[in-house]
Amino acid sequence: MKHYLFILFYLFCNVFIYAFHGTFWVYFFCFLGFTAVLTWGSFDITLGYFIDSITHKRTKIKEVALTFDDGPTEFTPKFLDLLKENNIQATFFCIGKQIEKYPETFQRIIEEGHTIGNHTYLHSNNTGFLSTSKMVEEIEKCDKIMLKVGNLKTDLYRPPFGVTNPNIGKAIKKTHKNSIGWNVRSLDTITEDEKKIYQKVTKGLKKGSIILLHDTSEKTYNVLVDLLVFLKDKNYSTFTVDTISTTKETKVFK
Repeated sequence: MKHYLFILFYLFCNVFIYAFHGTFWVYFFCFLGFTAVLTWGSFDITLGYFIDSITHKRTKIKEVALTFDDGPTEFTPKFLDLLKENNIQATFFCIGKQIEKYPETFQRIIEEGHTIGNHTYLHSNNTGFLSTSKMVEEIEKCDKIMLKVGNLKTDLYRPPFGVTNPNIGKAIKKTHKNSIGWNVRSLDTITEDEKKIYQKVTKGLKKGSIILLHDTSEKTYNVLVDLLVFLKDKNYSTFTVDTISTTKETKVFK
């Protein structure tokens, strides 16, 4: 956990309170400010406030990572077809309940050489409010399904919504996972305009970027079609996130 923001804010509050003789409103605004810092740290995974996350690759060459969250889904086969046609390996952060729903698709992701990451069992909207034990349960249940369906173990984990907090940080450490974030967020789940999604991704692209996409819709598939053309035209190659971390995934043969 990185405490530099807390330390700086703590020092600021003390100086501020001392300067204004500790009035009620000074304490009140300091409390609001402290809450804002914690909220910012929870929702911005690039800060690494509660847990260090890999958000990019340090590289001097033009290469990026394509990552897909929330699958497998009914749309995933189309994504796989496109990636196969372009000879590209990506990283898929899969939800346990979706693996149960589309086991053959999950197996295909593995068979075609893509990297797999854990994205919890339920991907609950209440993730940020779950206890450490519940978060551990979410991660381990997804692990068990991956092992059962795909004979695979992974140390890669991506927090749903990119939300982190003390409980989530502890759960990641207890399950011996490596947290994977991003530095290019497409917002493809909340943006309907394909052009806006495409522009957001390409505008923020840098050497070593990790791009967050979702294999959950036709619109993102269409964006991917154009994005792959862009990457080719700009001479970008691709990498999978396991190549920049100490993580590994293991196929388990019974």
